[in-house]
Amino acid sequence: MKKIAIIGAGISGLSTAFTIERLAGEAGLDVEVTVFEREERTGGKIWSIKEEGYLCEWGPNGFLDSKPMTLELCDQIGIRDQLERSNDNARKRFIYSGGILNRLPENGPMFLQSKLISWPGKIRLAQEFIKPKRTDGVDETLADFARRRLGAEALDKLIGPMVSGIFAGNPETMSLKSCFPRIHELEQEYGGLLRAMILLAKKKKAEVKAGKQVASAAGPGGVLTSFVGGIQELTDGTVRGLKGEVRTGQAVAGLKKIDGGWELRLADGSNFDADVVVSAAPAHVLKELTWSVDGELSELLGGIPYAPMNVICFGYEQEKVARDLDGFGYLIPKKEGCNILGTLWDSSIFPQRAPEGHVMLRSMMGGATTPEAIDLSDAEVKERTMAELKKIMGIEAEPDFVRIFRHQRAIPQYVVGHAERLIAIDERLENHPGLILTGNSFFGIGLNDCVNAAYKAGDQVLSSLQGTA
Repeated sequence: MKKIAIIGAGISGLSTAFTIERLAGEAGLDVEVTVFEREERTGGKIWSIKEEGYLCEWGPNGFLDSKPMTLELCDQIGIRDQLERSNDNARKRFIYSGGILNRLPENGPMFLQSKLISWPGKIRLAQEFIKPKRTDGVDETLADFARRRLGAEALDKLIGPMVSGIFAGNPETMSLKSCFPRIHELEQEYGGLLRAMILLAKKKKAEVKAGKQVASAAGPGGVLTSFVGGIQELTDGTVRGLKGEVRTGQAVAGLKKIDGGWELRLADGSNFDADVVVSAAPAHVLKELTWSVDGELSELLGGIPYAPMNVICFGYEQEKVARDLDGFGYLIPKKEGCNILGTLWDSSIFPQRAPEGHVMLRSMMGGATTPEAIDLSDAEVKERTMAELKKIMGIEAEPDFVRIFRHQRAIPQYVVGHAERLIAIDERLENHPGLILTGNSFFGIGLNDCVNAAYKAGDQVLSSLQGTA
């Protein structure tokens, strides 16, 4: 029997463990998978907290159904029938600019009528048609790409807020190729983004005629999907689907090469031997674990930065919020000088997130552009969030429900040079057979990305086992 150790019981570690068991079963291999998690619960940053009738997501609130990975996992663990798709409100997204909430346009006429981008900005945006594509292979920042192709105003009011909303990141440092590889591909394939949008819009029309539900052009592809009980149902269901053991409250303190495999030194002083180790731990944790094994690998891992984040959940009686909450929520350009990055109207996206007659708003504060916000007291976080909701949404009332979640290292930042760093990490790993890395520090931060990376890690484990069988 081959022993596999997984470090980390977030979605990456759990889906990797499940994939290994499934693939090994199909291949007729006898394996024993053990998952080690330092916290007393599974799920990692996925945690659906239910209090006073509200459902607050500590971390991500769902995944997009435009890619098959997570849906396939739901099928395999038998929970696809429990999925909850966001309602049509999720199509309507807003940017706060010029003192008002501007709806992101979904088509050409809406774009021309929108006040979000000025007419000079619209003319500059239209010039994207004649801008030559970049062919020198430089790892360009998102900000440089946006200024080059779309103009400074589009960077400030469209690209910047999108980057803060997805990555809590700074477009001046983030890598286009690593953060949005598809956008880079569209420029290379079609010569420009507007040309690509026109051709892809024709494809989208065909999909709509075929009865497929797709998101608006203003939002990411696919429909935001979760569960009535929160996204934690995904990790809980994966745990139930495992045959192996999940050891919570048991941290891995170090790794050591031994004949034929690896030794895990556990925080309680005991050891665990494994033929293969898969780390789904954050890069900064893995840095410490690998220091005694490979100092250069450890330094490479430690060079992946993280952005801090405060997540603020406010619950109100419906009558205290005069504004129509028919939408997904809004993001805020940095130039507006606000204390928050944006606010999601969670109970409009998924109605079960608040008791009947109530609404729940979830605001984000901090990120790579204002990391100091993580050090604010709870009282200061609440006060600043209330002030922004009053200014932007006209909410005068004190919230009836408040929960503040703090993430010292919320989201890994794929800064310029990230792709080269991954190549260097792979080169170091060639010296350490049986050590495999996965997780959102490397290959994408979304749930779909994590599950897809877990599938690839499972294939690597199977190849390793078959090579030593």
